[in-house]
Parts: sequence; structure tokens; C-alpha cells
Amino acid sequence: MDGKERIQLITLTHPPTPSPTMKVLILSTTERTGGGAIAAKRLGVALRKNGIDAKMLVRDKQTSDSWVYAKGTLLPKILERLSIMALLFKPLRKTWQYDLASHGIDILSTKEYREADIIHLHWINQGLLSLGQLNKILLSGKRVVWTMHDEWPFRGIIHYTDEGTNHPLTNNPIAWLERRLFNIKQEIYQRGNITFVGCSQWISDLAKQAMPQARVRHINNCIPQEIFFPQDVKACREAFALPENAKLILFTCQKVTDKRKGMSYLLEALQYLQSKDIHLVVVGGEAEQVLNSVNGLDKSRIHFIPYVNGEKEMARLYSAVDCFVTPSLQDNLPNTIAEAMSCGTPCVGFNAGGIPEMITHMHDGYVAKYCDSQDLARGIECALSHPEWKETALNSARKNYSETNVAKLYSEIYTH
Repeated sequence: MDGKERIQLITLTHPPTPSPTMKVLILSTTERTGGGAIAAKRLGVALRKNGIDAKMLVRDKQTSDSWVYAKGTLLPKILERLSIMALLFKPLRKTWQYDLASHGIDILSTKEYREADIIHLHWINQGLLSLGQLNKILLSGKRVVWTMHDEWPFRGIIHYTDEGTNHPLTNNPIAWLERRLFNIKQEIYQRGNITFVGCSQWISDLAKQAMPQARVRHINNCIPQEIFFPQDVKACREAFALPENAKLILFTCQKVTDKRKGMSYLLEALQYLQSKDIHLVVVGGEAEQVLNSVNGLDKSRIHFIPYVNGEKEMARLYSAVDCFVTPSLQDNLPNTIAEAMSCGTPCVGFNAGGIPEMITHMHDGYVAKYCDSQDLARGIECALSHPEWKETALNSARKNYSETNVAKLYSEIYTH
């Protein structure tokens, strides 16, 4: 990490005056890849719908939207990954949960940054924004809002701790690096006007514990309800060649082999439900690798969908199933739960992270005991036997993930 870039101090006599029309610049490493990027893009759409001049600046632009701008290359990511591999003595495949923010793209030179009154950070890791650039942004006098999609903003190098513990690396040989990065971040945060926003109350509370002096708010992600809404079940099942009369449960994640997503617990839960006519629908990378290794389950009841083409198709899949299951062991405010509920599909998940805030137990879904496969099975069976939960799930989603309400709450932060 370049010490000059990281610690450079700039003295300001007159911070910039906001323009009559508030301009917001959303920063995200990618435009559409990952839950944090999806939430950031949806927020940008919601802000623009509600009269706020919002633009988005990303490294990886993935649509033709004219208000999304691209900057930079993969070189900073490569350099940052090499640095962390050298420091942690680990291969690349085992470093995804760590980030140094030692290298970044020159965001500050862009026209979009110069014109913005509000800099709204989302998931900015793996080579988008370095700590040195973050320091300069805060010293510039611009108002900064940071929506936290994981714990990295208020930790050192890690994105998630085990069960949210505040001292995750106390007995770890790299604890010194965790402490050092945490202290550097705290010094930087004190140099400007920054508000942290947690997508869940769970992560907001963790941030307050780690940074008692920081301004921390809680605002849910928003869901585009013109895309995610209940659709005809029969037609949706036909579209995906799913059995018409079976009870269908859905599991989806970016990479099924990610242990944090809890696929092993779901497969164990299905062992308890073998006497029921319950079929599992799986969407996600490396799903076949997991399912081919499963013993003792009727493979004819497992339906692997390798690819879903966009949000509209995903909404049809949510509508096709009877229940959405998210056995995540660590999660903030999963977009998938909000999307499923917006389609009138009840959800079952573990009591982990922000999940129990989203599912009202025995009202619109079931919150199972943490890492308890038998209770997860009980929750699935319960959700399938309460068809009235479909309506309550839909009502909960409309209330909690409204684009207009979320845009209004962020607008209040921008202006106060």
C-alpha cells in the first residue's frame, strides 16, 4: 500500500457547495454481478424514478444504460489480489473473503465524480477504490454515504466474521493486519462527512458496536415490484419444464459450493422429507458438482436450472415454486428473500444475520434454528402447509421494499 496515498492530508478552507439540483454518484465495483451491485443498481433506478439526479460509476459495466459509466481496468484488482496472497500466504481461491484496498482506480479524475454532491459507496472492493482514494474523497468535503453489504467497512481486511463476532482474528497469525487496517479506516472516517447505512438492522448494530462514534442508519434494499410480482403458477412451471402438481421448493445462489450458503443443511433437511412429494429446484454455479455427490436422495426430484435469463425470468421462477429456502449461515439482507416475497412466495431460512428481520416467523415464512437441519425441514413442511402465507409474504414485501419509500429515506440522509 502506498503510504503517501493512504495518509496524505489535504487542508480545505471551503468545502464544495451543493448544487441546486442534488447530484448523487453511486460507486460499485460491478453493475450487476453480486447482491451488493444489484442492490446498488436498483437504488439508482429508484432514486431516478423519484426525481433525484443519480448516476452510477463502475469498473465492470454490463448494460447499455446511459446513466451508468465505466472507469478503469482489472489491473488494480490483480495487484491487490497478489498483495493479499503474499501477505496471507494463501492461494487465490482462499482469499476471496479478504480485501486490503491497497490499489484502486482513479475515480477522482472523472467528470462524474467532480460534478457529484453526494458520493454513495456500495461494494467497492477488489480494485475499485483504495483506502488512499477514500481518504481523498472524505477530505474533499463531499458528503459520503456508504451502504454496507457486508462487514468490511467496519472491520479490517475481512468481509464476514464467524457469527458476527467482534474480534474474529484474535488468535490468528494475521490478527496484526486486521487491526492495522481497522485503525487506518477509523482514522480516514474521522476526516470527513460520512454516514453508514446498514441494509439490515443486524449489520447496522454490528457497525455501531465496532464504531460507536459513527453515524449509522438502517434502510432496506428496494425491489422493483413492476418486475417481481405474483404470476400464473401453471404457466411459470410449464416455462421451466417443472412438474405441475408437485410441491416445489427453490434454492438459488451465485455459487452452490459456497459453504456460507448452507446447501449441505438443505440436503440434510430433505432427508427428513423423503416421504413427502417435495421437489427441489436449484439455480446456481457448480450445482451439478454438489448434486452429483449426493447419496440417499431421489435424483428425479431434483431439478437443476443452470441459467436464468434476467430478473423477469427469475420472477417467473419464484412464482412457479411453493416455497423459497435460504439456509445461509451468514447473510446481510438477501435480495433473494425480498424478491421471492414480492412474488408471493413464502420463505424459510436460518436465524442468521438479517434473515429473521425479513421473515416474520409463522406469519409469512419460517425462521429455523441456526444450523438445525431438522428444524429447517420442519419449516419447509410448515410453509408448504400454509398457502395463506403467500398473501402475507406479498403484503410484507410491498410494505418493506418499496422503491419510493427507500428513495425517500436516502434522500433525507443526503440532505441532512
